[in-house]
Amino acid sequence: MKVNKILISQPQPATAKSPYFDIAAKYGVEFVFKPLIRVEALSAKEFRQQKVSILDHTAIVFTSRHAVDHFFNLCTELRITIPDDMKYFCITEQVSLYIQKYVQYRKRKVFFGTTGSVDSLMAPILKHKTESYFIPMSTVHTDELKKLLDAAGIKHTEAVMYRTVSNEISPEEINAYDMLVFFSPAGIDSLKENVPDFVQGDRLIGCLGAKTAQAIRDAGFRLDIEAPAPGVTSISAAIENYLAAHKK
Repeated sequence: MKVNKILISQPQPATAKSPYFDIAAKYGVEFVFKPLIRVEALSAKEFRQQKVSILDHTAIVFTSRHAVDHFFNLCTELRITIPDDMKYFCITEQVSLYIQKYVQYRKRKVFFGTTGSVDSLMAPILKHKTESYFIPMSTVHTDELKKLLDAAGIKHTEAVMYRTVSNEISPEEINAYDMLVFFSPAGIDSLKENVPDFVQGDRLIGCLGAKTAQAIRDAGFRLDIEAPAPGVTSISAAIENYLAAHKK
């Protein structure tokens, strides 16, 4: 299939050095950057309805930068002052560094996983089993971390602090693309919500991440391009490999 127009369901890269622009010039394709989802904060009123006390906990678990932003912003709205001795456990080092936007970074109270997986995050948590953990979450989440904490007998509380919402996109716009590229299961949900009668046909679908790939298959769609894969770590590289293989 000839590919001319590709939907990348993420914001446009902030730098012109993005590989997408090199691929566009090399293969004569057009990339359109349009997120299919957005993240919104819960109101203070909505959060209070969960009847959770943040200050009853001694540690916070952050699984994303979104969680960091919405946790601290909602605490400000609720007029909650986080004590200086609060500990923070983060899914990656990048997320742990991001909390410097809100609190002073101290190594003795900030911990992080090494691989970005929930299993890796559990390693530092298991070294601090006596803490009481608070986990800010999205309306769209898995129970993987909760199950691991339960199995380890660790005290914890989950609370929704932000929600994932679908952005509008018309069937006509979707049908104008030769390739759709997704980055989360929520993006697939947005497609189904906006275009409930969507038929893939010859249209290509690509994705980044195993969970997104599974969501695509579960929705009954054909997955044509996937990253990571053997020898391919990025979705841009996977797209270029496909275009190179099918170049006429």
